[in-house]
Amino acid sequence: MGPAGPCPPPAPQLLLLLLFPLCFPRALWGDVVFLPPFIRMSDTLVTAALVGDTEDVDVSLTVWDGELGILLVPDCGLQNNGSSNWSLTVTPDVMGSEVTVRFNGDLQACVSEQDFFSDCPCVVETLLVSASRNSSCLAHLLIQVEIYPNTSFAQNISQNSTIFINQMYRPFGPCPCNLVAGACDIRCCCDKECTPALIDLFKEYCFTGVFGGEVNPPFDHLCSNPMTEEMSDWFPFLCVHSSLENTPFLGYFFQGLISHRDDHSFALPIAIEVEDLSDFGYTQNIPLMTVEKGLFTIPQMSIVGQCIKEAPVAFLQNFDVNCVTDLAVLQEWEDISKVRIKSGVNGGFIVPQVIYEESTALDKFIYDTEIFLPPEPSFKYVSVEEHYIFKWKETTIAELKIKVIGAKINVDQQGILMQRFKVTFLSFDTTDSPKRSGNPGYCFGKPVRALNIGSEDNITTLNLWRPVGRGLCTGIETIPVLFGEDAVSGCFLELGIDENCTQLRAEVTNRLNSLVQATHVAKKGNSDYYNLLDGWLEIIRRDAPFSGDNLHLKDIKGLCHDVPAVMTIRLLISDGGNLEGVPQHMILGAEVSFQISYWSHDCTYNEVCWPELIFPLSRNYQGESYSSSIAKSLMLAFILTVIVLFSNIWMKIFSIWDLFPI
Repeated sequence: MGPAGPCPPPAPQLLLLLLFPLCFPRALWGDVVFLPPFIRMSDTLVTAALVGDTEDVDVSLTVWDGELGILLVPDCGLQNNGSSNWSLTVTPDVMGSEVTVRFNGDLQACVSEQDFFSDCPCVVETLLVSASRNSSCLAHLLIQVEIYPNTSFAQNISQNSTIFINQMYRPFGPCPCNLVAGACDIRCCCDKECTPALIDLFKEYCFTGVFGGEVNPPFDHLCSNPMTEEMSDWFPFLCVHSSLENTPFLGYFFQGLISHRDDHSFALPIAIEVEDLSDFGYTQNIPLMTVEKGLFTIPQMSIVGQCIKEAPVAFLQNFDVNCVTDLAVLQEWEDISKVRIKSGVNGGFIVPQVIYEESTALDKFIYDTEIFLPPEPSFKYVSVEEHYIFKWKETTIAELKIKVIGAKINVDQQGILMQRFKVTFLSFDTTDSPKRSGNPGYCFGKPVRALNIGSEDNITTLNLWRPVGRGLCTGIETIPVLFGEDAVSGCFLELGIDENCTQLRAEVTNRLNSLVQATHVAKKGNSDYYNLLDGWLEIIRRDAPFSGDNLHLKDIKGLCHDVPAVMTIRLLISDGGNLEGVPQHMILGAEVSFQISYWSHDCTYNEVCWPELIFPLSRNYQGESYSSSIAKSLMLAFILTVIVLFSNIWMKIFSIWDLFPI
């Protein structure tokens, strides 16, 4: 160890690390082990755990001999607790012992003021800690030491303390443009580290004002200051006689604090004052304001998944979120039609056009409940869906349409309510034509455009099921198929054990076909709906194979075969080239296929199923061996028979039988 100099070559260290496991394979294996077995030490103290049977175990320390370049095999019979620069301490613990290696040397010699944050380590050594019992080695701990000057927090590098000047009477920073320590800052003529030769190179471009070092400039109303055009009309009849030390620029950069404050707090402010800029027009991400100088809020989802009830709505920011609320704490909805939102013109506001709808399918929105109470006689209205459509024009809001879907529930209804909130910003000149999914190529996450040439219905997308409530196929919602995103969806179909298989196949087929009513998909994201030649590809359909009702399965209740239970939509996509450096993704083909399966009545999903009564006697029972189940069942039957035979019931039966002699 010595003063910091050229960095030592790392090759011997790496060679030592590679050879060490080969030199001591037996010593690193045993009942007593170090955890961890290897430590890279960068501070003056390191700790490891010695676990196992540590009774009567001696611990020694060996230092690598740098002159020989090898790590000597330690003599485990020799007690060694360190060297002049290193100390070894062993502290007994419940699980074993705690081994502490400490550096006792002085780091002052290898630290210089010019190279305090040196890239070269100050101490580079290799240590070997050995555990032995009766002169027999049990375990080893290898420590690779690399201590840098700026990592030794325990050493006092300098005894000189910085004196903070009170900025109330003297400027704190005489040269604010001096940003880099130990180097000349270009155009900073007040930097003392800049030589006159360097200053001559940029003296015509020096920073001016307070940032350039003029921390005590003559202020305007000083009598000695020459008159300028910006002076007041009464100057110099009224002016100030003062020295430059008494200047209004004292504490200009700093707040006059000469002591450090340790007032840390993780509490959020209760109320945040928001500047209202809506009178001058809205810009993107600016929150919408109401005429009462408040924020227009709608429940939204935070980045941690929590639903924030009063989250501000930002201009031109669309979102579609679902919020979960306990019905026990949910309040009755408020009248949204009374809200007045500033339009973005000084003094202007918009009145929302609200449409109310009522939903009676409570199982689609309420979860974690077994009973749906009737809403009469005491009820309350709750909002289950709210759709907001803002029409904007330049920097103003021209129109707001709101669709509220509510439900009437009992005031004592328990459960969890799923609420949906959707906000969409549309341009005022937007038409009702289908939106693009790219230009020209598809954008990932955008809906796949579709077309049905044989129908007058406005079919524009391929759909998937979006289960709600109990996940039943009745009253289910749909979502579009998105480009580049794989998805799986499904729903539950309520059936009876006497279900007609032919009608079941037809119903399942119709439900699956309702998801893909289109005949073509768009090859590009901007294909024209009115021009079939503009990149429209016909969907290849592979219908489910159906062989008719088999005679041997036709009359079996609870079993239907050849049911098209799975429909698969495959889209073949490719990279169609680059447009201005942006890859353009295309669809090369679309296929819809079906997969048939057997549907059987399962006891698991029904309330009563007779095979469950003898389930322990069946081959499907895996709790124990089949022979053991039979033996225990026969023993149980024998005990029940004995109890019945010797009970009072049989005595009464025998007494009644004696009354009627044969």
